Amino acid sequence: MTHAAPSASYTSFEGYRRLASGPLHVAALAIKLAAERGGTRPILIFDDSNGRSIDVDTRGSDDDVLARYQPTATDEAVTSDTAPEAPRGRGRPKLGVVAREVTLLPRHWEWLASQPGGPSVALRKLVEEGRRTHGERDKARACQERAYHFMSAIAGDMPGFEEASRALFANDPAAFAERIAAWPVDVRDHAMRLAFAR
Repeated sequence: MTHAAPSASYTSFEGYRRLASGPLHVAALAIKLAAERGGTRPILIFDDSNGRSIDVDTRGSDDDVLARYQPTATDEAVTSDTAPEAPRGRGRPKLGVVAREVTLLPRHWEWLASQPGGPSVALRKLVEEGRRTHGERDKARACQERAYHFMSAIAGDMPGFEEASRALFANDPAAFAERIAAWPVDVRDHAMRLAFAR
C-alpha cells in the first residue's frame, strides 16, 4: 500500500461491496464506520487516479477523520485556477518552466542546437507533438494500468482474472465485460469505470 497523494476521487470497499466514492474525507469516513461495525471482510480504499490502494488514519472521532482528510481553504486556493497571480517583476514572464536534467547522445544535442530557437524550444515542440499524436493512446494505457492495479488488489483470485487482464490490455471492452460478468457487481462496475472511462 502507498500513502495518500492528492487525487480528485477515492473509492472505499468492504470486501467486494463499494462503500463510498468521492473526496478522500468521504471515503476515509466510510471505512472508519465500516471498521466500527466490526465486519470480518477486508476494508480497502483506492485512489481512483491510479487504482492503487492507500493507507488512511481512521483513529479518533468522525470529526478527527474529517479534519485530517477534508481539504482546507488553503488547499483549494492553491489548486484553484482562479487563485490570484502574484505581481510580476522585471525580466522574463513566469512560464511555469521546470528545469530538469536530460541525458542525450552528442548527435542529439547537435541536432537540437541546430533547430530554430535552440534545444529548449525544439524539445517543447517535440513534447507537444507527442502529446497531440499519442495523447489518446497514453490515456488508454493509464486507464488500463489503473484498472489493473485495482483488479489485482481486490479480484486477483477471482475466476477469469487472467483472461480479463488480457482483454483489458487488448483494449477490448466487450471481451473485458464478458470475462468479469460473474464478479461481484460493485467490483465489476468499478473495474469497468476505471478501465474505459476516459
